[in-house]
Amino acid sequence: MPESGASRAQQERTHISTTGTGTAEPGTAPGAGTTDRKTDRTGRADGTGRADRADTAAAGTAETPPGGPAATRAARRTGLLVTLVLGGLTALPPLSMDMYLPALPAVTESLRAPAATVQLTLTACLTGMALGQLVVGPMSDRWGRRGPLLLGMIVYVVATAICVFAPTVELLIGFRLLQGLAGAAGIVIARAVVRDMYDGVEMAKFFSTLMLISGVAPIIAPLIGGQVLRFTDWRGVFAVLTLVGLVLTLVVWKWLHETLPPQDRHTGGIGDTLRTMRGLLADRVFTGYMIAGSLAFAGLFAYVSASPFVMQEIYGASPQTFSLLFGINSIGLVAVGQINGKLLVGRVSLDKVLTFGLSTIVLAATALLLMTSGVFGDVGLVPVATGLFVLMSAMGLAAPNTNAQALMRTKHAAGSASALLGTSSFLIGAVASPLVGIAGEDTAVPMALVQLVCGAGALACFLGMCRPWQRTSPTS
Repeated sequence: MPESGASRAQQERTHISTTGTGTAEPGTAPGAGTTDRKTDRTGRADGTGRADRADTAAAGTAETPPGGPAATRAARRTGLLVTLVLGGLTALPPLSMDMYLPALPAVTESLRAPAATVQLTLTACLTGMALGQLVVGPMSDRWGRRGPLLLGMIVYVVATAICVFAPTVELLIGFRLLQGLAGAAGIVIARAVVRDMYDGVEMAKFFSTLMLISGVAPIIAPLIGGQVLRFTDWRGVFAVLTLVGLVLTLVVWKWLHETLPPQDRHTGGIGDTLRTMRGLLADRVFTGYMIAGSLAFAGLFAYVSASPFVMQEIYGASPQTFSLLFGINSIGLVAVGQINGKLLVGRVSLDKVLTFGLSTIVLAATALLLMTSGVFGDVGLVPVATGLFVLMSAMGLAAPNTNAQALMRTKHAAGSASALLGTSSFLIGAVASPLVGIAGEDTAVPMALVQLVCGAGALACFLGMCRPWQRTSPTS
């Protein structure tokens, strides 16, 4: 069996040479661009030395004798450190969005601005995160991961600090846009670094671990924001975010070293970047995974946008009950993501797990549509909450596996591929979110319908474009 990403990582952490003959990487089809794993120009077997070099750089550990307890402990420390750093980068954008939510009424009063205008501060941040990935991803392919990431983090800290002192809502909107553009560096480069470090099932496992961290962030962010507001005003929320960004910047500077060697970087300009992205989009299988993952993510956006209104206004849940249900659904998503990474990946093919996850989303959305449209009569809160729990939990199978399968085809342009994945998810999600309220405030049918259309579209794109039955390797 080909050498796993975990064993590769341990070898490099102990400075064992990875040169030699190539190995066949599981999980890719002929013509995918990653099947022929012959030794590349770095002197290592491509796909076998990826985690080694990156984790050695990330940890900066001293040379250790191969094997033995010392090497094992060093490998574990390195893996934990890299996970925490990348997890922090992935969690920063949802913290930037959700910590601010409890402060919206206070911002409206403080800046004497209409509520609709203050809402644009959220839209600006989300838009920045979507568009910023298209800029930072190709930058990281050309200049490496570390430089663009540090630049993005510095700009994030400066923009967030200016938000603390913003005297008008217009200035706040402008610097929230800049905050989102800079914060996008953490999202896109974290995925690219994972691609630099791991291949195959190990990459899918790492994405599931990142989901644990990024899944917890939206749960605790409003709670943190609420506690901050007990001691200060809305400007204090941005002060805390500035401090978090500064700490992350220092951590990245000290511990996350370069993972993309100079010989693997793109040297062209904007034209080369556009050709690279056009080539990625021309890859039917990559595009299929990208669209399937984005549509599934749009179903999650629909839930986040509509669930407060649906559960509280239509089905009578109290704010405390809604918070409890929201937390339970988030726990379900995170728990299933961990089951995917710890138990399923490596034992069941990623495409089979993805088929099951997307099919479950479609079935849960169908049940929700039938319940909310009155086919079963007045079903009440519990059945609807159960359907949402099943749907959200299945997202834990869809998100990490679509990302892993797409990125496994793009070792030559992981930054650009990560940018396309992230931007597509944010833009499709932003389009889907307003549709949940299109029929007014008296029905939950639009939410269920949007989720069904997104889930069915994701499954159709996956089956029609990725054609998993044509790839029979262990990770396919």
